[in-house]
Amino acid sequence: MYSKLFNRFIVFFALANLAGCAFTQNNESAEMNASSTTQVNYDLASMLKTAEQKSTQDNVNGSQFTPLKHHKTLANYVEQMALDLVDTLEFESDTDTNINIAVTTLVDLDSSLTKSNQLGNQISETLIHQLQKFGYGVVDFKTTQTIDVNSRGDFAFSRDIEKLSEEQMASHVLAGTLIYRHDAVVVNTRVINAHTKKIVASSRKLIPIYVLNKEDIYLSSN
Repeated sequence: MYSKLFNRFIVFFALANLAGCAFTQNNESAEMNASSTTQVNYDLASMLKTAEQKSTQDNVNGSQFTPLKHHKTLANYVEQMALDLVDTLEFESDTDTNINIAVTTLVDLDSSLTKSNQLGNQISETLIHQLQKFGYGVVDFKTTQTIDVNSRGDFAFSRDIEKLSEEQMASHVLAGTLIYRHDAVVVNTRVINAHTKKIVASSRKLIPIYVLNKEDIYLSSN
């Protein structure tokens, strides 16, 4: 009898030890998990705080995001502008089959609306190509009635109004403005019916400064 009781006591003691070990291991595992979770949360909070401080400091210093490498060019943005304009012009084409567009120089958005620069002229020149490529008639009103031949070369363009045609050749005019930001230039363009002054198409694009810097485009007014 005493032997049976002793054996039962031994078994009970062994089970109790096993349960105690499992409880201890579970507690240790839970403590490790809690510690790990606390550490991860702490690191995340620290990272977010650091990022926020850096963003605030960047804004104060006027710094901007500049990718180390990119393949964007000014022509890519102008093509997107032309696509925006063409999408709307398709409806105008249904009522007017003789659309001839005169593309003017984009100007600074100021009180005079007469100042421009290399960017304004280059966008205008690229828009002429893009609209022509999309099948729209483009009028170059700077073409003279005759070719000016002299010792410097042969010239067909002029800004002398006396040398230009007085005929109204364009049915529509493409014009636009430039708005300067610390990290980009906002370009607004629109196509206007020359007879009714109604805007028949428009586009708005933001060109990052790093794209212009890559192509050495000057923003100072002429």
